[in-house]
Amino acid sequence: MRTLALVGAALLLAAPLAAQDPVRVGIDYRPGLRPRLIVLPTAGLDSARAILTRDLDYSDRFEVVAIPDGAPAPGQAAGAVNYELYRTLNAAYAVELAQTSGGMALSLKVHDLAAGRVRHDTTVVVDVSGTGEARMGVHRLSDTVVQWLTGQTGMAASRFLYVERGSQRVHRVDSDGYGVLPMSPGGSTAMSPAWSPDNQRFAYLVMAEDGQMPVIIQEVVGGARRTVPTTTSGQHMTPEFSPDGRTLAFARLSEQGSSLFKADVAQMCCVERLTAGRFPANLSPTFSPDGRRIAFVSDRTGVTQIYVMSSDGTDQELMVPYDFGATGASYAPDWSPDGSAVAFHRMVEGAPQLFVYYLASRQVRQLTSQGRNEDPSWAPDSRHLVYVSDRTGRSQLHVIDVETARVRQVPTPGAARLPAWSGSLGGPR
Repeated sequence: MRTLALVGAALLLAAPLAAQDPVRVGIDYRPGLRPRLIVLPTAGLDSARAILTRDLDYSDRFEVVAIPDGAPAPGQAAGAVNYELYRTLNAAYAVELAQTSGGMALSLKVHDLAAGRVRHDTTVVVDVSGTGEARMGVHRLSDTVVQWLTGQTGMAASRFLYVERGSQRVHRVDSDGYGVLPMSPGGSTAMSPAWSPDNQRFAYLVMAEDGQMPVIIQEVVGGARRTVPTTTSGQHMTPEFSPDGRTLAFARLSEQGSSLFKADVAQMCCVERLTAGRFPANLSPTFSPDGRRIAFVSDRTGVTQIYVMSSDGTDQELMVPYDFGATGASYAPDWSPDGSAVAFHRMVEGAPQLFVYYLASRQVRQLTSQGRNEDPSWAPDSRHLVYVSDRTGRSQLHVIDVETARVRQVPTPGAARLPAWSGSLGGPR
């Protein structure tokens, strides 16, 4: 027992400073209470364990208790977990990774420490190296843990698109900041990337030498590109896929302002105009998850604000309440995957700041106040947003948890702009 007490004391020293926070031991997840969780040491799986631990921390669903390097293995005997030891950390769960015979798959178990038994388990084929594309397999395991313990969607197995300011190319990066990869061709200026719902394509704009701005749809794998009909001439902005991936909405600029259109990109035909009128600017369409409505920005009343309409262009009306001068224009709306909220940025004392509009309560909530923060895009979990902020001295990607306001930076080699968060990646990319 003395050895057990000494080991427990050593592990307690590695626990986060928030250990004094209220702790709930059990299996039910309730918002506002973060159960404490341990990722058990596993010989030979240091890289995979590190990814899993970081993902679960980034999920903001758990209080992840740090276990120092060189901590004892989890078993009292082969295949057993020392529940008595890990209960000394007042944790609710222990997550265990193990290689199966032959090392071609990973066993994932979640132990309920209070009950002293395995609550969930699965075995999946995963490249255990945790490097390169193998990282995405580990991210999916992280999302599995989130789903098991909270019933909520995870966001680890996802990626961002963004435009690098220097090269002006669309780049891709994993949600934890690893694997930066250029996607659009070099030598041309790209803008406004947007994922398709199946994550197999993305749309963006290209600034041509003659000043035209066509809308391009590019395959993620292979890079095959097609131009959206009627966009080869003129200037276009802010493309956005419908939830079923068959329709692309976008803005077309002219001397009379900008209007919203939509095209059938499944058949690559049938372009329809959605907004009419002289001189107003109508930009940045974003579909509701059921595809029946589109939120967008318009300056039709003199100040750019967020409106909503049916997906056929009818029933246009103001969506987000205007605060009559307390703040300025609103831009870049993005409808959450669960349909409950629209994120956007609004000018506050000359700088853009992030806001969220909650549809059920019709309340607007400000999320940021330091630096310039703009162009939010929702995670698959409808809880986190990626956006661009200059709070570190240059424009970089940041992620904010809208429930706790916790912010983390996602470093990229160059300055970043115009991010877009993918859906959950259920298969290899």
